[in-house]
Amino acid sequence: MIRYNWQQTDWPYFTYSLSGFEDKLFVFTEKIGRISGILESLPEDIQQETLINLMLEEAVKTSEIEGEYLSRQDVLSSIRKKLGLHVSPSMIKDSKAAGAGELMIDVRKSFQEPLTKQKLFNWHRMLFGDKENVKVGKWRTHKEPIQVISGAMGKEKVHFEAPPSARVPMEMDRFISWFNETKPIGEKQIQNAPIRSAIAHLYFETIHPFEDGNGRIGRAIAEKALSQGIGRPVLLSLSETIESSKKDYYEALKKGQRSNEITEWIHYFINTLLHAQERAEQQIEFTLRKVKFFDKYEELLNDRQKKVIKRILDEGPGGFEGGMNARKYKGITKVSKATATRDIQQLVDMGAFIRYGEAGGRSTSYRVNL
Repeated sequence: MIRYNWQQTDWPYFTYSLSGFEDKLFVFTEKIGRISGILESLPEDIQQETLINLMLEEAVKTSEIEGEYLSRQDVLSSIRKKLGLHVSPSMIKDSKAAGAGELMIDVRKSFQEPLTKQKLFNWHRMLFGDKENVKVGKWRTHKEPIQVISGAMGKEKVHFEAPPSARVPMEMDRFISWFNETKPIGEKQIQNAPIRSAIAHLYFETIHPFEDGNGRIGRAIAEKALSQGIGRPVLLSLSETIESSKKDYYEALKKGQRSNEITEWIHYFINTLLHAQERAEQQIEFTLRKVKFFDKYEELLNDRQKKVIKRILDEGPGGFEGGMNARKYKGITKVSKATATRDIQQLVDMGAFIRYGEAGGRSTSYRVNL
């Protein structure tokens, strides 16, 4: 019979070997310094836009991992509003998106603070607000087991079962104490930020203390651990990297919850962090390209064209799926097809748009030429 990590006599005393990890940990530290150096060398407005974009990706992707798809525009507006960047509250239609944006800001601003039960409850309220079918801002209390299951009805496969709800308050008190004692200046400090972050995430996900939202808060905890370890808010989107290969994430988590010897989990987590750092570098490059683009073209664009291009670029380096076409242009600007087609042709003629893919004729689409 499978015994989960929390059912074993050595829980929650995790063991692991760093043999073979030393080079990757060095690369992580080197990249953290390089990314920070690049960002700090940029003008303040570009720094701010880069940080906003990284928080946007984290907020959107951490929800997508759980199968919830938020409005990027609403999340972006929420982040800008929390930063005091003059966004009208009426622009934010999705309360879940507003909460996700608020969480990203709070995780960054409060990274040095000790972790507390109240902080976790506040984060949970940010995510769920007054949702009626979820016990918001409280540990779970129901007697039914929390299980991760896949498969058709009658052929379900249980991948993991969390500790009973009755154990959650005790387990979370112990987790919070562990988290605060292992920070860089704590009594049981774990100096290596990626290692502590990996353990913190696995530990929290195993307890699964809330009815819903455990994955999102668990990734916020991982970010907090990283930020405390490097002494400043971390510049990467862990969730964007996880979301790009969710199957690997859940498989690694499942294996990590079978034993308290977690070398394999730490190996997965460090590789994920390195990929996240690469994506952060790409995000900085993307922001610089946007600035250069508008330096070159802004005086040539009409208001409709500016609106469409900014909307495309808000989607991140990938832009709109399938590119931009006259139908999408009409939807954003509320103009006629003739006006949309004329605007797009002007953008192509000036070099601001280039053809997307190989399609032609009526299905032709375009992307921003960065």
